[in-house]
Amino acid sequence: MSKGPISQFIQHHYRHFNAAALVDAAKGYETHLLEGGKMMVTLAGAMSTAELGVSLAEMIRQDKVQIISCTGANLEEDIMNLVAHSHYKRIPNYRDLTPEQEFELLEKGLNRVTDTCIPEEEAFRKIQQHIAKIWKDADAAGERYFPHEFMYKLLLSKVMEEGYEIDPKDSWMIAAAEKNLPIIVPGWEDSTMGNIFASYVIKNEVKATTMKSGIEYMVWLADWYRQNSGGKGVGFFQIGGGIAGDFPICVVPMMYQDLEWHDVPFWSYFCQISDSTTSYGSYSGAVPNEKITWGKLDIHTPKFIVESDATIVAPLIFAYLLGW
Repeated sequence: MSKGPISQFIQHHYRHFNAAALVDAAKGYETHLLEGGKMMVTLAGAMSTAELGVSLAEMIRQDKVQIISCTGANLEEDIMNLVAHSHYKRIPNYRDLTPEQEFELLEKGLNRVTDTCIPEEEAFRKIQQHIAKIWKDADAAGERYFPHEFMYKLLLSKVMEEGYEIDPKDSWMIAAAEKNLPIIVPGWEDSTMGNIFASYVIKNEVKATTMKSGIEYMVWLADWYRQNSGGKGVGFFQIGGGIAGDFPICVVPMMYQDLEWHDVPFWSYFCQISDSTTSYGSYSGAVPNEKITWGKLDIHTPKFIVESDATIVAPLIFAYLLGW
């Protein structure tokens, strides 16, 4: 595939240090796919609020991502931006806010994520009224689904379509739903929709078991990995750190060490984009070689770490893979 101007710029200018690591990681990702490998992308932090969907959605459509692991926040915030974009408020001087100014944002129903405020009423509540019905219908029918499956039902029903405020092609969740892309959402309870679901459980309006659990995600992932790790294997492209990365990468040592299945291949590519300083006991700050000791990566697994801001690095790597 001939490369476009962004890719050409990267290859010409990004020659050393983190810039060179970015190019190496992108080329390694491309080679992995060309050789028949599959790729898991993990999303930590608030990458959906950072509107990563502008590039990630196209990655999904072009089959450059085969499975995603993300936090509950990333699962829901892409949809929040889809239906409430015009109500978001950007605060470029967020570093200068006083506690009193932060409290004023709370009183206005604006929940801040760095320089971007998510409008509670327009975003959370707009989704809640529709997703709650889907939860309750499943509960009444004795059906159980994963968190992302409920979100897929919401999007594919198109019940909110008239209220979309961005181009749907920039929503990675719509792209994922249309492909029925596998998604893992560890710790989903730690999200706005997770909190809302818990409130319905407390009010006895739904059963907790209507939502499938993190353990069930791990069991499902073990089966998916077994079926997809042949040949070139499955790569691991980690954006940020935290549970979105740590949970799924552990499926390999779980099968190898705990189940004693000794025919389980290691992850066959690894890249982490992180601005965490290499540090003491921090998962996000651990270098890739440490993962060899945990039975996650092999000695020969291509390993890359780009120590920079994921909101800058990830779209550039995706642009390279898309030939932009």
